[in-house]
Amino acid sequence: MSEAVRVSRLKSTVYVGGLDNAVNEKLLADAFLPFGEIIDVTIPKPELLSSQDSHRGFGYVEFEGAGDAKEAIDNMDQSEFFGRVIRVAPAKPQKDSNEGLGSKTAIWETEGWIAQHAVSEEDRLSAQEAQHAPIPSEDPMQSVDSDVAGPRFQESTG
Repeated sequence: MSEAVRVSRLKSTVYVGGLDNAVNEKLLADAFLPFGEIIDVTIPKPELLSSQDSHRGFGYVEFEGAGDAKEAIDNMDQSEFFGRVIRVAPAKPQKDSNEGLGSKTAIWETEGWIAQHAVSEEDRLSAQEAQHAPIPSEDPMQSVDSDVAGPRFQESTG
């Protein structure tokens, strides 16, 4: 799918949160049908197979046009549906499985992190030079005359 098509589909998709367990895809589609032609309705199932819930409490409704999606948001956000107040908002892009919490990839292996934290070749060379610079042979402790710790006080002769 091209990037333009994906962005267009995202603009015409709304997130619907706060769904009651009794709501299914047909009921959700019927509720949003007055706002325009619906292409797809998705209600994600629980991740845990042992869950007693029929879904995760939210869904997505994809309209044919972005104007229909905006109309649905304006009219359905904070409305009551099956005894619960629902939240209707523009859908956000789905995160890649390699991003964020739960990722199986180290943060420094992602492209965004590398681009943000990459060190220029010039900085890398100066750091290597600093590592290989000769260590001064002069001991900084040689100028200490006494074994007593603390500040030195000059005796006054007056």
